[in-house]
Order: sequence, then structure tokens, then C-alpha cells
Amino acid sequence: MKSKRIVFWTSTILLALLMFFSAFNYFFQHVYVLTAFKALGYPGYLIYPLGILKILGIVTLLIPGYKILKHWAYAGFTINFSLALVAHAYVGDGEWGGALVALILLYTSFIFRNNR
Repeated sequence: MKSKRIVFWTSTILLALLMFFSAFNYFFQHVYVLTAFKALGYPGYLIYPLGILKILGIVTLLIPGYKILKHWAYAGFTINFSLALVAHAYVGDGEWGGALVALILLYTSFIFRNNR
């Protein structure tokens, strides 16, 4: 049982660090992220709302309670990472690895979430 908790917290904390780094770039490297969004075919006005939602989603996953909100956070991240993976693969820029790692961390966190 203790090893399952370790797997949950390790995957969740790594996911949190990845999302905080991503959100940081959305807010403080806006021109770089805007260029990447345009190359993927996404509108630039999504950058700030996605950055805010990533931070809120990670905070939701890290705090105790709020079971329904946690499910929404997992669903939102699944959609975000899946779309990122498909968009990068479709464009062929070779940047799909981050989305795949994020999906693996997310699914690991989700599978082991009830074993805390």
C-alpha cells in the first residue's frame, strides 16, 4: 500500500512541476508560446486561459477533498494533453514527447489516486 502512495505522489508532483513550468512559459514567454500555438493552428487567445486552467487543475489535484473537481481536472488535462499530442504529431514538428509524458504521468496519477 505504501508503494502505491509513493507512485501516486511521485507522478502527481512530476505532473504538477510540468504544468507549472508550462503555465510559467504561457505567461512569461508569451511570444514563443504564441509562435508555437500558431504553428499548431491554435488561436493565440487560448494561451492565458489555458495557463490559468493548468494552475487551477494542478492545485485541485494537490489539495485534499473536492472529488468531483478532481475528476474534472483529470478530464480537462486528458483533453489538453491528447489534443497537444495529436496536434504535434499532425504538424510533424517532433514535439509530441512532452504531451506523451504528461499523459503517462496523468494516467498513473489517476490510476493510483484512490490508494492514498
